[in-house]
Amino acid sequence: MKLYICEICGDAYIGTEKPSDCPYCGAKNNFIKLADEAQPIINVKSEISEQSRKNLMETLALETRANAIYICMAEKASEYKFNKMYKRLAKVELEHAIIVTKLLGIPMPEINPETCASDLKENFQKTIELEDHATEIYKKFAAVSTEDHIRKFFGALTQVEQGHIDLIKSL
Repeated sequence: MKLYICEICGDAYIGTEKPSDCPYCGAKNNFIKLADEAQPIINVKSEISEQSRKNLMETLALETRANAIYICMAEKASEYKFNKMYKRLAKVELEHAIIVTKLLGIPMPEINPETCASDLKENFQKTIELEDHATEIYKKFAAVSTEDHIRKFFGALTQVEQGHIDLIKSL
């Protein structure tokens, strides 16, 4: 058994091989390192520019809203597999929000419930819209980030959100 650490969320994974994606934040395999080699972005102690702070606050709002929407979608899913899928997506989005609060050194805001459709196809379409918006905005945020660890974070989020789109489109 080996101990791996995700450089995005800082969480540990124990296994014989590193996972293809972080089981907590969804970051791709290249962000997962053996524990002695990992340098989690949440441990970087440096000033964050005003632009990055603004972008992180917008990210926090997007991720907490996605968490709430996916919880609603999980509750309305009539099939077990879609209930579990949306619960997992909700957890990943919450983990992204937690990472933002750690980067900014702020407490987690209250997450307000969101409404969603009862129709699975409508919820799939809404998911694609949410994830597409997040993917595009995180690409922009990565491009303007002056801090390496913040750029790395937005790059990882871009990949994760694109993966969510690919998942929904494959169903």
